[in-house]
Amino acid sequence: MSGRLWHLGNVVVDLVLEIPALPERGGDVLATRTERTPGGGFNVMAAAARQGLPVTYAGAHGTGPFGDRARAALRAEGIDVLLAPRPAPDTGFVVCLVDTDGERTFVTSPGAEATLTPADLADLRPGAGDLAYLTGYGLLHDGNRAALLDLLARLDPGVTVVTDPGPLADEIPRDALESLLARSDWWSCNAREATLLTGVDDPAEAARALQSQLGRGSVLVRTGPDGCLLRQGERLVTVPGFAVDAVDLNGAGDAHTGVFMAALAQGLDPVAAARRANAGAALAVTAPGPATAPDAARLDAFLN
Repeated sequence: MSGRLWHLGNVVVDLVLEIPALPERGGDVLATRTERTPGGGFNVMAAAARQGLPVTYAGAHGTGPFGDRARAALRAEGIDVLLAPRPAPDTGFVVCLVDTDGERTFVTSPGAEATLTPADLADLRPGAGDLAYLTGYGLLHDGNRAALLDLLARLDPGVTVVTDPGPLADEIPRDALESLLARSDWWSCNAREATLLTGVDDPAEAARALQSQLGRGSVLVRTGPDGCLLRQGERLVTVPGFAVDAVDLNGAGDAHTGVFMAALAQGLDPVAAARRANAGAALAVTAPGPATAPDAARLDAFLN
């Protein structure tokens, strides 16, 4: 496997609560299980690292119990950390509500990961053959957005840029969105996010609309258990998913993206990489928790 993944998103801590159903407004509900675990960008990095791809986290992280937990998890996965901890504040957290259908609902409280500056990344020079991963969450914070757009403008043309706009895709400032669209080699999102960005409900048509906005890249739209769609130029390919008994959908998209990037780095063609990513996401949802992507050996066994 060649290259390194430079992850420019945000690592947070997920406070996961499994509940029978979302409460009505002003109501309450008792959780049947709770968990505190690193999440956000960590899920993508763990998925890629478990496939054998070298990974560096280039985002900010804080001082406190959440920052300590995040760094310990990164070390356990063999993921390098570029920056020193911020003296304050602590790493942020996400309240994740998972209902009995496995669907998840989030509330995010930003922390140190939202304090990135251009100076933090001034000396970062990913090389040709590396991958750089950006997410829409980072572009919602003024400092992070300035740092990421500055880096984007000076990236080596041989760096593969993978962008996941995230659930708040429609809140990304338009100028930042256009810069990302111009430089991204892969625009990876789910069907809901594709609709937010295009106003088109049909995933295939939304993929076509996104493709028309990209300067050099291709589009991957995840369609849940059905798999995903690849749009490369005028070519649309449906890559089927895998039937499994889903326990927790939290982190499925992250697992998909991490496995997809590792497969690209391994030299697989995009369709084969997407099939592998579909399998990785399918395995991830069979266990509770956000960072449940399989390692390479388990994924190979599943595919074989």
